[in-house]
Amino acid sequence: MAVDLRTSALLFPGQGSQYVGMGQALAKENPLAAQAFARADSILGFALSRLCWEGPADDLNDTAFTQPAIFTHSIAILQVLQARFPGFRAAAAAGHSMGEISALVAGGALSFEDGLALVRERGLAMKQAGELLPGGMAAVIGLDLEQAEAACAQAAERTRAVIGVANDNCPGQVVISGDEAGLLAAMELLKQSGARKVMRLAVSIAAHSPLMIPAQERFSRAVRQTQLHQADLPVYGNVEAAPLQSAASIEQDLRNQLTMRVRWTETIHNLAAAGVTAFLEIGPGTVLTGLAKRIEPGLQALALDGTDPGAALG
Repeated sequence: MAVDLRTSALLFPGQGSQYVGMGQALAKENPLAAQAFARADSILGFALSRLCWEGPADDLNDTAFTQPAIFTHSIAILQVLQARFPGFRAAAAAGHSMGEISALVAGGALSFEDGLALVRERGLAMKQAGELLPGGMAAVIGLDLEQAEAACAQAAERTRAVIGVANDNCPGQVVISGDEAGLLAAMELLKQSGARKVMRLAVSIAAHSPLMIPAQERFSRAVRQTQLHQADLPVYGNVEAAPLQSAASIEQDLRNQLTMRVRWTETIHNLAAAGVTAFLEIGPGTVLTGLAKRIEPGLQALALDGTDPGAALG
């Protein structure tokens, strides 16, 4: 079935979607994609493209490199689509966590160069914060948001530690985040509450929690120094799950994003309520496609990570 771009929302993935080899076949087949990776290499001063295509995985999974890697791959796909479909314009855009910056580039609120600089700084800031205030994250499957919130609140009260919901990804799937004591206590309570699975994630940072305050302060300084514009299509922010209406609202969202929850379920519902009929995942992997199908099962959801991302659009 052909997809109507005019009623489609572009979804941009965040950290966790990366894999060794990402974007390599795309760049071989599409000069525009190759140029995007080459520009990123030049701006960053190191071979990001080689890291994406050849690894090693440990380096690619380092948050300081992961974020610019996913961003560059996402924008490479976007530029290929823009060239294939003259006048390419979607109904809206949204990005999960770091993907919000990719969405802002898609919406014309940020240049590629400024977006790349922001994700690089964001990754470095989060890595530094994780070293200052270590923590962790865990995925919780099979419980609703309210149950996860209640377990986190109980764990925080018991341990006087930092713990809370970081990502409301879809019904029955949330991610919690906090320091070691809070995380372990919450994980045990969630298992007792009947969670189908509680899985510790392979990260040493507590993203979207108060432990990211040092990262948020550093990242906010970079945001203040960045030229932001009003987007030319609705870009839904993570903090309010609503369109960012002005450059000031974009700045405010980015200056709160690292310590606040990613309200992804609400974002997808709100996009559907605004008339979106299809979701197009622009970047590595299929994570957001799977979430969209669970949140709004009646709508189309397609992942465009391939050598010809426009082929799926008919």
